[in-house]
Amino acid sequence: MDDRIIKTEYSEVMQKSFIDYAMSVIISRALPDVRDGLKPVQRRVLYDMYELGIRPDRPYRKSARIVGDTMGKYHPHGDSSIYEALVVLAQDFKKAQPLVDGHGNFGNIEGDGAAAMRYTEARLHKITQDAFLADLDKDVVDFTPNFDETEQEPTVLPCRFPNLLVNGSEGIAVGMATSIPPHNLAEVIDAVKAYMLDENISTRELMRYIQGPDFPTGGIVTNRDELLSIYETGVGKIKIRGRVETEKGRAGRTNVVITQIPYPMIGANIGKFLSDVAALSESKKTGDIVDISNQSSKEGIRIVIELKKDADVDHFIRMLYKKTRLEDTFGVNMLAICNGRPETMGLKQIIQASVDFQFEVNRRKYETLLEKEQARREVQEGLIKACNVIDLIIEILRGCKDRAMAKACLVDGVTDGVRFKSKESAVMAGYLRFTEKQADAILDMRLYKLIGLEIEALVKEHEETLANIYRYEDILERKSSMAQVIMNELDAIRKEFSVKRKTVIDNCEDVVFEEKKIEEMDLYCLIDRFGYCRTVDVSVFERNQEAVSAENRFFFRCKNTGRICLFTNTGQLYTVKVSDLPLGKLRDKGVPLDNVSHYDSTKERLLLAVSQSDLNLYRILFVTRQAMAKIVDGGEFDVTKKAVSATKLADQDELADVTVYKEQKNVILQSKNGYFLRFLVSEIPEKKKAAIGVRAMKLLAGDEIEAVYYTKNTDETAISYKDRTLVLNQLRAAGRDSRGTKVRG
Repeated sequence: MDDRIIKTEYSEVMQKSFIDYAMSVIISRALPDVRDGLKPVQRRVLYDMYELGIRPDRPYRKSARIVGDTMGKYHPHGDSSIYEALVVLAQDFKKAQPLVDGHGNFGNIEGDGAAAMRYTEARLHKITQDAFLADLDKDVVDFTPNFDETEQEPTVLPCRFPNLLVNGSEGIAVGMATSIPPHNLAEVIDAVKAYMLDENISTRELMRYIQGPDFPTGGIVTNRDELLSIYETGVGKIKIRGRVETEKGRAGRTNVVITQIPYPMIGANIGKFLSDVAALSESKKTGDIVDISNQSSKEGIRIVIELKKDADVDHFIRMLYKKTRLEDTFGVNMLAICNGRPETMGLKQIIQASVDFQFEVNRRKYETLLEKEQARREVQEGLIKACNVIDLIIEILRGCKDRAMAKACLVDGVTDGVRFKSKESAVMAGYLRFTEKQADAILDMRLYKLIGLEIEALVKEHEETLANIYRYEDILERKSSMAQVIMNELDAIRKEFSVKRKTVIDNCEDVVFEEKKIEEMDLYCLIDRFGYCRTVDVSVFERNQEAVSAENRFFFRCKNTGRICLFTNTGQLYTVKVSDLPLGKLRDKGVPLDNVSHYDSTKERLLLAVSQSDLNLYRILFVTRQAMAKIVDGGEFDVTKKAVSATKLADQDELADVTVYKEQKNVILQSKNGYFLRFLVSEIPEKKKAAIGVRAMKLLAGDEIEAVYYTKNTDETAISYKDRTLVLNQLRAAGRDSRGTKVRG
């Protein structure tokens, strides 16, 4: 048993295992091959459809059949990843040239997923059949055993154009990722031909043919001058905007219509865009929106935003570009597998790799065709020669005992045992020297081949074979001839499958958007006992002061451009923009504080609400349940964050009271066990907000602060305590950190 135990360093095993895993993901999963622009799962799906005979001119087949067959033969990594790859290959809003013809619900641009694979059907697109799979039977690429060595699969498909550029690619591997934008097929083919005519062509000259990316969703690329650097290095950022138009709406209003979206917006980001536009109105960044509707259909994107009559349309469109994803960036990282390893490639390098691959594919193709034509020529020459001496051959066949004797006579001139009618025939038979292939063809030849027209057809076929051999040899011997063949194939693909460019390439100035300044005005903020908050005009408050005081827990003056601060028992401080609160009438319900801040009324209690501008003028007094107290300068709470810690608390402690320190002279602490302590507020020291504070009252075990009151020397303050009236000013004054007076009911 000990002989089978291998002792090794754990770190070395982990390092080797991780590297093996990383390389497997990089090479065999996530990154495309520069030659055909496909990831392994995509290549296997297309090859499996080819093997199943699901061609463009044949009926659709269930996607579940394709996925199951691919998983069983070539890709044992789960059906969901295979079906997802099949779906993406069929989506015309993700691929410039879809490679699969989907039938059924294959998802949509708004992010809705495809139907289950048992419901959808698919077949190969014609461009896939013609440009990816047409020559697989001519030994143009290498084949390798599948995972269980029961099948053979191609290592790469013989794609006739740079699919990596045309359809782009996105993938995340281990420690690296690829992101290649799609391009226009016609432009890419023109660039390939330009490179083949001049291999020293520069990237700048190639860009005379390839203007830039051509996204299936259209849009406007706004940084044309930066594209040269991106295509030279293979890395950069492409800025893209959606296309916006304006239309006349109902009742004299203007409609802003989005007809094209940035490529990164496809999917769930369309829903987020609609939410962001609605949020602009809810947050009062704009009051121009009347209605938003998504009228998109199979015909294309159409998002309609109805504006008010007096709206500044140009200002609103600039706000859309600045505040939503209607203007976005596409991060470019043209990483692909080249010569078996990942490499970041520029535009010229990708085209060069594709052209080199085309020459290799065509070399192997025409070597195979030449070999077949040469074999056919050999047979044809034997048959023509046999027709010229057909009488002698018939005499040989009639005089032989078996096929072997006849073949030996035809190939080597062996006449032993053959019965001839004359000695002259025997002598002539001895000079016959057919090859074995020719002899087999002669022996298998049918009598009708001796008809005159059939002989003429044989001679004509032989002439065609000789012409093919001459042509194939010329293609293989002269690079210019092969280049012409490749360019002819590219022209045919361009003519049949090219489409018009959808994306506009331009240099656009950065969007300049300045939020319209709000005219500053005084308001009153009202917070009722249920936590609903609203603002009202100062005039409304002054006319209804008694009602406001009776119906609201907090009310204070503030600026519409300012913030309000919320202090809770957990020691947190939450800020809310006054502009986020509804401005309405006195009896309006308002909005819950939970909806406009990080405050959670189910987990904490609101102790103080105050205008942030007031905090800079005053100090804040804190008292905790464990009788810790301190005064903090209000300027420390002049923050813009939505949630910060207002004070430091000991374990298991919480705030009992927070108040603005203005004219209070005395503080009265009431404990749960009925002790009251009255002392001067001036005895509480000023601390930083990060301090715990000082002890304000000695508490017995299990006791805690239940309530905090404040008095002025001149004003008499009374409370109801245990069915009796207690005048706080009459309590015996003591020093801070005393036990206080026990009050009995």
